[in-house]
Amino acid sequence: MSDLKIFLITGEPSGDALGAPLMTEISKAAKIPVTFEGIGGEFMTAEGIDSLFPMSELAIMSPAEILAKLPKFIRLVNKTVDAIVTTAPDCLVIIDSPEFTQAVAKRVRRRAPEIPIVNYVSPTVWAWRPGRAKRMRRYIDRVLAILPFETEVHERLSGPPSVYVGHPLVTRMDKFEPDVERRRNFKEKPCLLVLPGSRASEVKRLVDIMGEAVGRVSEQVPNLEVLVPAVANVRPLIETSIRDWPVKPVILDGEAQKFAAFRRATAAITASGTASLELALARVPMVACYRVDRLAALLRWLVVTKTFLLPNLIAGRIIVPELMQQDCTAEGLANEAVPLLTDANARQIQLDGFEDVIQKMSVAESNPSALAAVEVLDIISVNRR
Repeated sequence: MSDLKIFLITGEPSGDALGAPLMTEISKAAKIPVTFEGIGGEFMTAEGIDSLFPMSELAIMSPAEILAKLPKFIRLVNKTVDAIVTTAPDCLVIIDSPEFTQAVAKRVRRRAPEIPIVNYVSPTVWAWRPGRAKRMRRYIDRVLAILPFETEVHERLSGPPSVYVGHPLVTRMDKFEPDVERRRNFKEKPCLLVLPGSRASEVKRLVDIMGEAVGRVSEQVPNLEVLVPAVANVRPLIETSIRDWPVKPVILDGEAQKFAAFRRATAAITASGTASLELALARVPMVACYRVDRLAALLRWLVVTKTFLLPNLIAGRIIVPELMQQDCTAEGLANEAVPLLTDANARQIQLDGFEDVIQKMSVAESNPSALAAVEVLDIISVNRR
C-alpha cells in the first residue's frame, strides 16, 4: 500500500485546535507514512501543514460578513478546490467553518467524486436550515460528531452516516474540577465571570449590555468580584469597553487563568457558544445571551430549535436561561444572575442539570481525536478496496 495523503481544511481557531491532534493520532494509527496538506492555523502548522493561505483570511462569521466579502470568499473556495483536485488526496477532512468548508466539499465532489470526504464537526442542522442534512449526503461520506445528540439528528433528517467521537473538552475534565470549599462559601465571596465572546463583532454587541448588568448585580450582591477571561484577539476591545463599568473587573489572559477562574467562580454571564459548555463542565451556574446582526436576525424564520445553548441541547431540556436578541437586556441578565449568586436552590437546579450534560458527553475512549482518526482511516480503507 502506498503512503497516505490527507487534505484537511478549517477556517477558525477552534477547527485548528481540533485538526492538530487529529493529525497526530492519524500518524500514530496509520501503519504507513502520512503526508498532510491543507489550510490550518498555528497548531496544524506545527503538526506539518504548510497552509495553502493564512487561515485568518477565512475569519468570516455571519451572513452579512460573507456577503460583504463575497468575491474574496469565492476566490478562496476555488483556490482550495483546485489544490485538492490537483493533490488527489486519499481523503479530504473538512473541520467546522461550514460556510467555507461545505462550499469546498460540494465542488470537490463534483470535480473529483473518487475522493472520500469526512466532515469533522457537524453543521448546526439541528438549529437551523435542517434541509442541509439531507443535501450533505450527496457529498459527505461520514460526519464525525462532537455533540452526543447529533448522530440521532442526522439519522432523523436523512443526513450522512454520523459517528459520535466525543467533544475535545472531555479530555480536559481535570481542568474543570471546582474549588469545593470556595463554592461552599459562595455568599461570602461571590465571584462573577463575564464572558462577552471571542469574536470582535460578538463582543461589540454584548459587552456594554453585560457591563450595565454587572452594575445592577453589584447593587444587590455586596463584595462582588468580577473577572473577565479574554482571548488575545479581542482583549484590547474588552479593555477599552470595561473602563466605564461601575464595578472594575480583572481581565484574565490565557487558558491557565481562565480555568483557574472557572474553578473558583460562583456564577457567570456568558455569550452563547463553547464557553457555555466549558462553564457547564466546570459546574458554574450561568445566564447566557446572544445578539446577531440584522441580516442574521431576518433569517430567524429558518431556525428550528428553541435553544442554541449547548448545555441545554445536550441535556435535552432548558437548564440555563438564554436571553436572545431583544430579550438580551441588562435588566434581564441581572435578574437571572442575582439568584445564581445568592440562592442555593436556584444554583442547585443548574448543577443537577450539568451532571446530566457531563454524563451524556462521556465516551468509552477518553481521546476523541483518536476515535476521529480511526474513522478517517476506516473511510480511506473502504475507499481503497
